[in-house]
Amino acid sequence: MVNAHDLLWGMTPAHLPADAPAWVLEAIGAGHPVVVRRAIAEPGHVAVGVRGRLREQRFAAQMPLPAVQRRVAPEALRGVISPRDLPALRTLDQLRAVLAQESWGVTGSAGFELATGIEALHAQSDLDLILRTPLRLERGDAQDLLAILDTAECAVDLQLQTPFGAVALREWANGSRRVLLKTVSGAHLVVDPWQAVA
Repeated sequence: MVNAHDLLWGMTPAHLPADAPAWVLEAIGAGHPVVVRRAIAEPGHVAVGVRGRLREQRFAAQMPLPAVQRRVAPEALRGVISPRDLPALRTLDQLRAVLAQESWGVTGSAGFELATGIEALHAQSDLDLILRTPLRLERGDAQDLLAILDTAECAVDLQLQTPFGAVALREWANGSRRVLLKTVSGAHLVVDPWQAVA
């Protein structure tokens, strides 16, 4: 079972479409993992994204599930300590205690770097986190958590993973009547992210 933000190893250049850019072939050829994205894939495949060295280098593809050799979930990265000294990594160190009782993980550039050792973070990088929330997180609790995150040294982008998709903590905490829920079938404006999209 693979989930959005999992990192997968085992994709080869043969799995890429013929029009894949050179940088994508280079990343896959170097053995870099791909990240599971929220999208509908063909049967027996998973929708993935390939990361390049530059921020704008992101490529959507599909990976055959039998090709997956290794999977690392965001939760597996929360205890990984990096030798590098950067705001995002210092922020991660500070937040481990705050989130200790929760089911959470590291995604984005920080997750990629912690999983691979490939330098993906820089001094201005945000810290991307995911918090598993199978049960509804009340808005007051969301506001309390956001207030703590907003004292961090770098910007923290935390996604709440509900049983039906993901919603930004910041958006849920700010009190909008409807919020954007990212699902496999696309993004939907919903009143309650903990309810199935009609």
